[in-house]
Amino acid sequence: MNVVILEANTLGADVDLSVFEKLGNVTQYGQSDEENTADRVKDADIIVVNKVPMNERTLKKADHLKMIAVTATGTNIIDKVYTEKRGISVSNVGGYSTMSVAQHTFALALYLIHKMNYFDTYVKSGQYIRSDIFTNLDMTYQELDGKTWGIVGLGNIGKKVAQIAKVFGCRVIYYSTSGKNQNDQYERVDFDTICRESDVLSIHAPLNGATENLMDKNAFQKMKKSAVLINVGRGPIVNETDLAEALEIGEIAGAGLDVISAEPMREGNPLMKIKDSGKLVVTPHIAWASTEARQRLVREVYLNIEAFLRGEKRNIV
Repeated sequence: MNVVILEANTLGADVDLSVFEKLGNVTQYGQSDEENTADRVKDADIIVVNKVPMNERTLKKADHLKMIAVTATGTNIIDKVYTEKRGISVSNVGGYSTMSVAQHTFALALYLIHKMNYFDTYVKSGQYIRSDIFTNLDMTYQELDGKTWGIVGLGNIGKKVAQIAKVFGCRVIYYSTSGKNQNDQYERVDFDTICRESDVLSIHAPLNGATENLMDKNAFQKMKKSAVLINVGRGPIVNETDLAEALEIGEIAGAGLDVISAEPMREGNPLMKIKDSGKLVVTPHIAWASTEARQRLVREVYLNIEAFLRGEKRNIV
């Protein structure tokens, strides 16, 4: 059995991939693209992939291909019409990063709410050494207790964030982008209400026709000037030009983003204008990537393949 891992770098050098050697001969590449993939997978029985499109162009030489194991939840890289026509099975992994993304959501939110950039700079600049009092009250922050935490997308990650927000003493409200998600534990509201009432608004929704550019100029105008926006869903859910403007004019207090419209970030992205980390924090799509989450991901991918080889359908999509 020939297993080809196309993008080992996306799993991290600290994660052991030797488990795949139990399946047969393993060929590993750090990074691949549409130009070189066809030749790299021509002898593959199984492909392990994250971002490289899986379509006729990349798979046309892979005459023996039986399975594509995606190292992610989303399978938008797969041309399903083509893979189904050829009888190629596709698996994904869900739920592996729930704790990691929820934790990162609060890391972004608390960094902004607590004005950590200001206080860290105050100390490291030497100003604290010259202070005549033990504290600094020039910049204020508020408690989460009693505030409203709005959630867009109450899936597994959204529900975990809701649980943690409740522990902080927040009132939790949510907006269902599909209109179908009903959860009796939390208050469901319409989009205008979640924008208007949220002190923290966190996004955990998939990207689709209902969510693309959901957070735009109109949405920001409805929000509190003291509100903080967190996006750990998908970049294009937030209109970045409108967000940059909202931050510049003080329409909202701050934003923490782990996802952006094009990744890696491109030159000319309007968010690059915002240099104040007290207003905007951007991390490079790392919310999913705790050590534990990546280890779970690799283990689940291996189990998917192992099950497939036994004739079982585990996480086949």
